[in-house]
Amino acid sequence: MERRVLHPAFFNFAVNTFMSITVNNLSKLYGAQKAVDGVSFTVNKGEIVGFLGPNGAGKSTTMKIITGYLPASTGTATVCGLTVVENDNDTKKKIGYLPEANPLYFDMYVREYLDFVSNIHAVKNKKEKIEEVIKTVGLTVEANKKIGQLSKGYKQRVGLAAALIHDPEVLILDEPTSGLDPNQIVEIREVIKKLGADKTVLFSSHILQEVQAICDRVIIINKGKIVADDLLENLLQKKHFNDELRLEIKEVVKEDIFEDIRNIKQLNSNTWLFKTDNPDALKRRLMEISLKKNLNIISLQSETSGSLEDIFRTLTAKTDD
Repeated sequence: MERRVLHPAFFNFAVNTFMSITVNNLSKLYGAQKAVDGVSFTVNKGEIVGFLGPNGAGKSTTMKIITGYLPASTGTATVCGLTVVENDNDTKKKIGYLPEANPLYFDMYVREYLDFVSNIHAVKNKKEKIEEVIKTVGLTVEANKKIGQLSKGYKQRVGLAAALIHDPEVLILDEPTSGLDPNQIVEIREVIKKLGADKTVLFSSHILQEVQAICDRVIIINKGKIVADDLLENLLQKKHFNDELRLEIKEVVKEDIFEDIRNIKQLNSNTWLFKTDNPDALKRRLMEISLKKNLNIISLQSETSGSLEDIFRTLTAKTDD
C-alpha cells in the first residue's frame, strides 16, 4: 500500500487557519516614534478577544495593519492562513472591519449604503442579506432614513452592519459601542457574543465593563507593547496586579521605619498602604519590623480588588525601565 506524505506546508496552513489572526513581531514607526513595538499574538476561531490600551497605545494602528489599511514597518500579520501584505484583497474578503472613525456616506439611505457595500463584496442574495444584517444590528426602525439623519448610535449600527454584510470569518471592531446609550450597548453586546460563536472577534473598547461582560480573553497594549495577554479569569486571579496590605498601628512613625519595604503610601497619621506581589511574605516582614521597633499593630488586612479596571490601570501606569 502506497503511503502518502503530506507536505509541511499543509500543516502550517491548517495551524494558521485555526489561528484566524496571527501577529508576529509587528512594529510601526512614524519617524523616530514607535507606535507599535514588536507586538505578537494569535486569536483563534470562536474567540472574542478584548484589545485594550490607553489612547495612543497602538490599538487602532495594530488593527489597521491586520486589516491591510496600513503597512507595517516590520513583522507580519496573517488572517486565516493568508499573509496580509501578500494577499491584500483575499484577506479583506475574510475580514469585517468597523474602524474607530466609522466612515459613512451621510447622503445615502441605509439600505442604499448597504447595497453599495454588498456590491463591493460581490454578495450573493444581497437583498436577503441586507435585511438580515439590518435586523441583526437593530436598525429596522431607522432603515428607511438617510444615514445623515441618524443619531450617532444608529450610525454606529450602520457601520457594524456594513462590516457583517459579506459574512466574514474575522471581525475587527474598533470601539463598536461608541456613542450608544446603555440599552443599545447591551443589545450590541449580545450581537457580538452571538457572532463570536462561529467567528473570530477582536475588538477594542474603553468601556471595560463591556469587555469584562463579553470577553474570555484580554490583550492589553501600552506604549506600543503588549503588557498582558491572558484569559480574563487568569488575569483577575493574578494577585500581583492588585494586592494591597493596609497596616494600622498605634504609633505615629515616618516611612523610613519600614526599612527596605517599597511601594508605600501613608493614608493618615498611623495608617499605611503597601502594594505587593507577595502579600504573605510582606505580612511576615511587617510583623518582624513591628517586633523589632516595638510597634503596636491595630490591624493588618489584605485589600484585593478584582476588576478589569484595576488591572488595566496598574499595567498601563507602569513606565519603561
